[in-house]
Amino acid sequence: MAVKIRLKRMGAKKAPFYRVVVADARSPRDGRFIEEIGYYNPVSTPKEVKIDEEKVQKWIKNGAQPTDVVKKLFKVAGIEEKAAK
Repeated sequence: MAVKIRLKRMGAKKAPFYRVVVADARSPRDGRFIEEIGYYNPVSTPKEVKIDEEKVQKWIKNGAQPTDVVKKLFKVAGIEEKAAK
């Protein structure tokens, strides 16, 4: 099973709010997910990013691949991706 760390869109029309979730790569964007590990609010000033670093490290260690946008959010939140090899 390919697992991705990606964004799930929530909020009203023209007022997006995203949750950072771990999901099966085959599931739809706003569909079923395995675990919620944080959120991103682009509407607030300043933009709000909160991600649980312990959960991120656990999932990356287990083989989850973050999407490009989520990688940028990790950088903003000050989280380094350390894959245990």
